[in-house]
Amino acid sequence: MTSVQRPSDTPPSTAPQPPVQPVPGVPDPTVLSGAALMHAVLKKDAEKAGRAAWPTFVLSVLAGMYIGLGGMFYTLIESGGIDFAFKQVLGGLGFCVGLVLVLVAGAELLTGNVLLVLGVVRRQITWAQVARNWGLVFLGNLVGGVLLAALVVASGHPSLNGGGVAHEAVRVATGKVGKTAAQLFFSGVLCNVLVCLAVWMALAGKTLADKVLAVLLPVTAFVAAGFEHSVADMYLLPLGLMLRDHGADLADIARLDLPHVVSTVAVVTLGNIVGGAVFVALAYHAAYPDSPADRAPEPSTHR
Repeated sequence: MTSVQRPSDTPPSTAPQPPVQPVPGVPDPTVLSGAALMHAVLKKDAEKAGRAAWPTFVLSVLAGMYIGLGGMFYTLIESGGIDFAFKQVLGGLGFCVGLVLVLVAGAELLTGNVLLVLGVVRRQITWAQVARNWGLVFLGNLVGGVLLAALVVASGHPSLNGGGVAHEAVRVATGKVGKTAAQLFFSGVLCNVLVCLAVWMALAGKTLADKVLAVLLPVTAFVAAGFEHSVADMYLLPLGLMLRDHGADLADIARLDLPHVVSTVAVVTLGNIVGGAVFVALAYHAAYPDSPADRAPEPSTHR
């Protein structure tokens, strides 16, 4: 009588297994990296540069408000009487709300759009398109930041913690205008290295969790370190101006005026552009050399 081999007795196969095929309707769990990620950034650059003026402006206003919401959360946390280091890290986590909203809901943020420089050096877009985008986005971010500051004041939010939130808002703004131009510039450089890396890594992800996790550490790091973000300053500085009377006891309160606010935002913006363009966009351009696939097709000469 022939014995029947049970399935459990079958030796495991040593043959190579075929690659796992993606399941329709289920996102590929892998993330992009290296040159593939850089090409995803280039695709996003072309999309942003080609967007019409009005949608760009509206999305920029939203981004200014989203980053301002992160700043509002940060100020609330900072007003608490907790250990400095813990408060800085917790405030950084709170500020992440802003960039998560920008990247997931979709908006136009000046600091992230510094990565358009990569599209220029790879000949996907032109400097004229970049100048147009940056101009519209700067204006929209500013409108959004000031608008949110006015809404926050009107809501009574600064009166929380016995007026401690209002005092903290003025303290934060006063600390910013009290820095030297060199401090503001280099702080802006370091800030946008981290912000552009957060945007860069978020484009690598294919799920909501990927994007949120990509944002958390870089943004928390720049906020905890006290670096300067121009769009956040478009909310925090106007808010400080509106609540100036709550900081009469602060040493540098006299510097919290419109000229110092304007010059602070201008210098920080320049630092943000240098940081993101040089240390992220141009650095990755050098790391992954130009290829024919990057180049926009030449216009045809045939008629």
